Amino acid sequence: MLRLLRTQAVVPARVHAASPWAVRFDPHAHVKLGVVLSGECWMALDGCEPVQLRQGDFFLLNNPPSYTLASLLDMPPGQAAAFHESENDGEVRIGARAHEDTYVCCIDFVFEETNASVLFDVLPPIVLVRAGDPRGALLANLSALTVAEMESAGVGRSLVLEHLAQLILVHMLRVHADQTDRPVGWLGALVEDGIGAALRAMHADVARRWTLDELAAVSRMSRSAFAAAFKAKVGTAPLTYLIEWRMSLARDALRSDTRSISELAAATATNPRAPSVRHSGA
Repeated sequence: MLRLLRTQAVVPARVHAASPWAVRFDPHAHVKLGVVLSGECWMALDGCEPVQLRQGDFFLLNNPPSYTLASLLDMPPGQAAAFHESENDGEVRIGARAHEDTYVCCIDFVFEETNASVLFDVLPPIVLVRAGDPRGALLANLSALTVAEMESAGVGRSLVLEHLAQLILVHMLRVHADQTDRPVGWLGALVEDGIGAALRAMHADVARRWTLDELAAVSRMSRSAFAAAFKAKVGTAPLTYLIEWRMSLARDALRSDTRSISELAAATATNPRAPSVRHSGA
């Protein structure tokens, strides 16, 4: 799914702030990841209850509207764009350096617009992973590596940051799926043994002429139970999902000019003799 989104990570400036402070951020199309490296602050996302973030907390914002980060909720905010004009070597400082008490690092993600909804639709507005959550231990290690790389001037810095950002995003999705009772859409389906097995089978052999009986057998469920469970979790019928997935792959291949129209027609046909197209679904 993430490969289909053609994910691009943009690492914005790191924010060092001294109380009292407040910054208003414009809406961001797609996804923003962040971690509080020291101190604490409030996040007030338009339309959501404010949440307090403490040192070691991670947050993921899904297609967020305007929001404010602040030391105090009633503090009048300044605009983030104005603060970024003072950026120096990838850092923004708010207030006196000697009194800095909060350090926040964020990463913006931008996706292929045509397929972006496959991620937006399975995530809530905010995903939080609190400091001390054992499921977030690897995130802490990855964030330490990311910050160290941001603060370095090593050769290949941008490439390393791009890959670290991708790893953090994947692990945030894993933790969200693990800590949520009922994650929705394909993300929720993948973590269930039965439906997840069928999804992985479809993604691994997208050109196969799958039948409902075969997919139910892969899931070790009856035909009727599988069809009902799949639609309840993913939001569409199994074979409809397969057609839509084939079309998404075809659109992506056409945009990237990796296959001709005739090749795509053969690869996505329901003919059992059609050449198989392999594509990971995770």
